[in-house]
Amino acid sequence: MTTNPDPAGPRHVRWALLGVMLAMLLSMLDNTVVGTSMPTIVRDLGGFDHLSWVVVAYTLATAASTPVWGKLGDLYGRKHVYLISIVLFLAGSALSGAAQSMSWLIAARAFQGVGAGGIGAGAFALIGALVPPRERGRYQGMTASVMAIGTIGGPLLGGFVTGHFGWRWAFYLNLPLGLLALVWCQVMLDLPRLRRQARIDWPGISLLTLVITSVTLAANWAGTTYAWASWQVLGLFVLAIAGIAAFIAVERRSPEPVLPPRMFTGERNFPLAIALITASGVVMFGATLYLPLFQQSVQHATATSSGLLLLPLMIPIVVVSQIGGRYMSATGRYKIFPVVGAALMAVGLILLSTMDVSTSRTTTSLYMAVVGIGLGGQMQMVTTIAQNSVEMRDLGAASASLNLFRTVGGSIGVAVFGSLYNRQVGHEVSRQVSQQVSQQVSHQASAVQGAANGSHLIFLIAGLVCAVAFLAALALKEVPLRSQKRQGAGPNSPDPHPGVAASAVR
Repeated sequence: MTTNPDPAGPRHVRWALLGVMLAMLLSMLDNTVVGTSMPTIVRDLGGFDHLSWVVVAYTLATAASTPVWGKLGDLYGRKHVYLISIVLFLAGSALSGAAQSMSWLIAARAFQGVGAGGIGAGAFALIGALVPPRERGRYQGMTASVMAIGTIGGPLLGGFVTGHFGWRWAFYLNLPLGLLALVWCQVMLDLPRLRRQARIDWPGISLLTLVITSVTLAANWAGTTYAWASWQVLGLFVLAIAGIAAFIAVERRSPEPVLPPRMFTGERNFPLAIALITASGVVMFGATLYLPLFQQSVQHATATSSGLLLLPLMIPIVVVSQIGGRYMSATGRYKIFPVVGAALMAVGLILLSTMDVSTSRTTTSLYMAVVGIGLGGQMQMVTTIAQNSVEMRDLGAASASLNLFRTVGGSIGVAVFGSLYNRQVGHEVSRQVSQQVSQQVSHQASAVQGAANGSHLIFLIAGLVCAVAFLAALALKEVPLRSQKRQGAGPNSPDPHPGVAASAVR
């Protein structure tokens, strides 16, 4: 006698999540693909002075819209909100590819970033809605693989597409793949569309957007466009602090807050997970930017292989995420992974801080692998811990908060690292020249030494950040993971929400 397979079983969920992962991959690839296309774009459109805004506009729009998308998914249904975000991303891609000026491209990139914010926020919320926390570890390898492919494959794909088809295809390539993801999610995802009688928290959204915009702009401008002590940067930070105070006051009174305070004041695991994910963002953003830079400037690796240089970091992330996820699903235990992961991240980064001009690529790869093992034990596991510590009605907001703090933490980390790195390089060049060494030799040797010194400082600070994250991991409470979806939270039922009417639409 045969029985019908469980429609929400592992095989069905993996098929359903393929479309979600494809959309997530596109949003991750977009920034790295575009980065390698920028020289060609500038030659074609001009506007070199506004070059950085092509990236900043996308990042800013993604960060600012992420918590809004998460809350909309909680209120009106995660599947259909996710589909809308894919449509906006594709529209932004088409507009970016058709750009006739730098201003047009910047505006289109901002539009594209809004869609990317929904994709990033929705992907983890959909996993949370489809899979109970106890079983979620089985699927961690999928998200870890997407992150690795997005980081490594972006520069390689961007260079290939731009060289053979032109820079516009760096954007147009999203259209067929994005349409495939859109249709796949529409057909395969079996989730309700909720209609909740609740008002959108416009004051909270406005204040949160103000805070995120101020912090992101300050992080991108500090040490480059303006000095850290300039009135522009300090003014943005003051504006952000004032916005945070006003935001907290508004959210406490809002009937449906965009970032519910109960997530932060209830189970202690959620704010601790936020601290851990912020540290991961600092490490990921910093490592993927400055490790290839060190290997190119100090170890004389070629720029075309910059993505491949990260393989010793990325492969352990995927492998350890798989192992940790399966262990978590089998035993229900998980605290050991973020604790050991944060410790290994700190150790690996401190080892990286010892590198100098004589360090071999093999040694660097071994140190990177230690960091990668630590990241693999922490990144995806922390997402599950955070989602397990909130109510189902807040799942989208919680997932969006994780993405938000990862992005903002990474942006601030890169800004601080960039300022320190440039200062070290400049200081070393000035010191060598002041010693009246041969001009040509001093500029080459001092630049290499400056790059080594700058990398030392960056990785040392990142290691200290991870040491703090280790303390946060120790404070985690190992709450048993739910082995079933909460009543009314399954793929065919609307989420429970007292006093709120909901209707499920296939």
